[in-house]
Amino acid sequence: MRVNIIGAGLAGSEAAYQLASRGIKVDLYEQKGIKRHPAFNTDDFGELVCSNSLRSDNPLNAVGLLKNECRALDSLILKCADATRVEAGSSLSVDRNAFSKMITETIKNHPNITLHNEEVVKIPNEPTIIAAGPLLEGPLFEDLKRYTNADSLYFYDAVAPIIEKDSIDFNKAYYKSRYDEENEGDYINCPMNKDEFFNFYNELINGEEAKVRDMDKEIYFEGCMPVEAMAKRGFKTLTFGPLKPVGLEKDGLRPYAVVQLRKDNAIDTLYNMVGFQTHLTYGEQNRIFSMIPGLENAKFARYGVMHRNTYINSPKLLTSHYSFKERPDLFVAGQLSGVEGYVESCASGLYAAVAMYQYLLNKEIKELSSSTMMGAMAAYISNPTTSKLVPMNANFGIFKDAEVYKKSEQKEKRVEAALKEIEEYKEYLDCLTK
Repeated sequence: MRVNIIGAGLAGSEAAYQLASRGIKVDLYEQKGIKRHPAFNTDDFGELVCSNSLRSDNPLNAVGLLKNECRALDSLILKCADATRVEAGSSLSVDRNAFSKMITETIKNHPNITLHNEEVVKIPNEPTIIAAGPLLEGPLFEDLKRYTNADSLYFYDAVAPIIEKDSIDFNKAYYKSRYDEENEGDYINCPMNKDEFFNFYNELINGEEAKVRDMDKEIYFEGCMPVEAMAKRGFKTLTFGPLKPVGLEKDGLRPYAVVQLRKDNAIDTLYNMVGFQTHLTYGEQNRIFSMIPGLENAKFARYGVMHRNTYINSPKLLTSHYSFKERPDLFVAGQLSGVEGYVESCASGLYAAVAMYQYLLNKEIKELSSSTMMGAMAAYISNPTTSKLVPMNANFGIFKDAEVYKKSEQKEKRVEAALKEIEEYKEYLDCLTK
């Protein structure tokens, strides 16, 4: 049995290792050596943008749990990260060069992996995992575009930050929909007086923006202009735009400006900052947006971002184990599938690989539940009721029964239950290999 894997980033490398370790012959295709995208600096696999790209290793937060789920399932990426770790408090920071080199050497030296240093121009007709990343372009991009239909691929991404509801201070924030006098309303509103607004405004227009490569410089449409770019046109652009206070009076008084938050998930744990797509660095978003009354202690489930980012319309196309609904031997993993983040990409590659393994054995594919982070993430990106997928990092807001477990004292129970299910899943996979 053989499987093609396209791309040797975190998702592709992880998928190749998982299948090869189970005795499956893998043809891994990576074009870096002959055609490297300007976003990359070396020909090694699994490149990271910065040393702390893998984020927190706290076992009680969402990405920390996801890491431990991957570790329990013998993740190559987490092995390499742990082996090349550098001191950085509770973060899993690594020596980036050593990390990538270790992944590369492991893959190149595995007897069941054949590395092909070439560009794939067409989706193969054999069992395949596409893990080509969000910067996919060229002939394979065009073929995937044809296969999924043009409206199933997204190009320039413009998304606003998402806040965890539990971190909002409701001594200052209040529910109200604009002009709705009878009901409490669906929006959470964070009011500002004049001084608060101008302090916020001055920091916003002077905030540090993320560096963008020339190849990714966008021409902004009015509907997706960064909030800081909008602000630089003049403060009235905000107070007559996304921060307009009209219709949002509280106790008969109208604030000078109002930031609105819109519910982002059905279980009411995550809220989107309306109109706050941004090019600010993550650190500046945390600093400046925490100046908004009610958001002083905000926890960001996802920061805002505007950049070229290609991902498929997974709710329409994929199952909850990353295979195409219409073609069960074709899988997509990594950010191309709609997950967001390096650890999430690794986890999707691992999960897609073990699902592919079960498919090759003609077994009914056993899925993880949404009481695990890995299962919840796969369910989120493939939810058929989602009208438009918005990629986000691992967070407890997508967990099954997230409302029940939202209190901090319940996190240990949630994590314990998730890891127990992962161990049972590993035992099941190990039995298939014997």
